[in-house]
Amino acid sequence: MKTRRSRVLEKLRRGGFATLLKLNFSDPRVVEIAGLCGADGVWLCNEHVPNDWLGLENQIRAARVHDMDTIVRVARGSYSDHLRPLEADATGIMVPHVASADEARQIVDWARCHPVGRRPLDGGNVDGQFCQLPMADYLHHTNTERIIVLQIESPEALAQVEAIAAVPGFDVLLFGPGDFSHRIGKTGQLDAPEVVDARRRVAAAGRRHGRFVMTAGLFAPFEQLVAEGHQLFNVGADVAGLGDFFKQRLSLVPPPAPRPAGGQPPSPYAA
Repeated sequence: MKTRRSRVLEKLRRGGFATLLKLNFSDPRVVEIAGLCGADGVWLCNEHVPNDWLGLENQIRAARVHDMDTIVRVARGSYSDHLRPLEADATGIMVPHVASADEARQIVDWARCHPVGRRPLDGGNVDGQFCQLPMADYLHHTNTERIIVLQIESPEALAQVEAIAAVPGFDVLLFGPGDFSHRIGKTGQLDAPEVVDARRRVAAAGRRHGRFVMTAGLFAPFEQLVAEGHQLFNVGADVAGLGDFFKQRLSLVPPPAPRPAGGQPPSPYAA
């Protein structure tokens, strides 16, 4: 049986850049549009978005049609919350609000197989090709082609970032500027010096410990983010893009000119 390699990891391991699009809409057709436009992967979400599991599986399937990776941000919960996206054949998981090395080790233990971790096994889902994939291949693929992303989003996590980055078995470190700015009382000020410094510290720790570094958005000039060590770029979100498109199209129809006081609107049937 043939397993699919990660398109994102393949590019990162060659020293290149990879791109993601964050999708809040659950329609698989949106995933397909991202694939047709050339994205390397999509970022799906179970933390803030009310995705159900069957809908998520259909989004993951739509991504495979276009050889795209899927990274699912999981809900904070049990090991089952971490495993279900992987068993639906997501390329990887993103774990929010990681704050300690112990948490990072637990995540690796849940998501990787022996000898790296102790992931509970099934093999009867699409990731194991419904028991058609030999177990040795299943274990190897889980440990080499599935992506684990850890998010650093608080001052407490930043204080532990070197220890978190040093934990073996995960791939990508991601700084969350929105929640970090909120936690320090500067909500939404993503260019505040403290937020920029935190982003750079996370990137530097990731690179020192051999992790790939992801940015949640293009919050600085691209060349600056590259110089900081970022290789994986989330370049936009469906909700933001659709909102911008709607506002731009609506602006093409100007409001009617004001009528003189007491005037009546012209009849649409006037000659």
